[in-house]
Amino acid sequence: MKALGLLSGGLDSILAVKLVQNQGIDVVAVNFTSPFWSSDKNMNWVKEIAEKLKVPLINVKLKDDYLKIIRKPKYGHGKNMNPCIDCKILMLKRAKKIAKEIGASFIFTGEVLDERPMSQHKKTLEIIEKESCLGGKLLRPLSAKLLTETEGEKKDWVNRKKLLEIRGRQRKKQTQLAKEFGIDKYPSPSGGCLLTYKEFSKKLKDLLEHKKIVKMEDIELLKIGRHFRLGKNKIIVGRNETENKQLLNMKKVNDYIFEVAEYNGPITILQGPKTKEVTLKTAALTVRYSDSNEKALVKFGKELNKSMVVEPINEEEIERMRIV
Repeated sequence: MKALGLLSGGLDSILAVKLVQNQGIDVVAVNFTSPFWSSDKNMNWVKEIAEKLKVPLINVKLKDDYLKIIRKPKYGHGKNMNPCIDCKILMLKRAKKIAKEIGASFIFTGEVLDERPMSQHKKTLEIIEKESCLGGKLLRPLSAKLLTETEGEKKDWVNRKKLLEIRGRQRKKQTQLAKEFGIDKYPSPSGGCLLTYKEFSKKLKDLLEHKKIVKMEDIELLKIGRHFRLGKNKIIVGRNETENKQLLNMKKVNDYIFEVAEYNGPITILQGPKTKEVTLKTAALTVRYSDSNEKALVKFGKELNKSMVVEPINEEEIERMRIV
């Protein structure tokens, strides 16, 4: 018997794998990554966990189709730009295809009933199962006794008596179970997905409102610098040397670069029409975030081949332009 488990690297998903393994079932793990919740550190951790659990690991990157869901999710956004229900459905649809390819009899997750406000109520879990076309084939080991019996339980692939009935946001049972399984290292449950953060969501919403075709490099740019909007123009100001280098590496062919000539300060990127007014304000914004407190020479252009002397922009105008 083989099963496919969704392994995020969090404690719930780790425990789900252990519960299924302890029933003598071979487990293959799948980990989904995206620009919104993945990092090299997290990916290395998931690989480490998979090795400790002795399970093969499949990595799936969510790309352009995921961006379409974020723009207009069928089941809406959460408090910010997080389309949690639609996101889970997408991952499970992908998982279903993988399960068929590897010959897995069912799929399981570490979801806990009522642990998350948007995506883990009983009715929502039922919607996710139905929309994923996994009726009866989706096991949630941590809360299984509180949910409808699955095909695997009915056919005795899985012993329902050995499954759990965890409910809610308290994690005492999970931490106790971790001790029993000898799991002494796992990440905290808070945060992780940028789409749940107010500041990042503001930048993403602005991007989607002003750009019809959004690519992954646009998303990566949202993670860097201070962001400003002036009509059709987007202005991004680096906050430190690392971000300055990133902005230079990520600038597009038609973007303008701005840099204060004789003072330490940011690299600024200007996207959109290069009108005289916008160019002047971008230069003034660059001076404002530099070490200069007065007029300064700013070099700008596609190759920093132009220049102008400008005063720092005032705070009131900054706040009118600021996205976050």
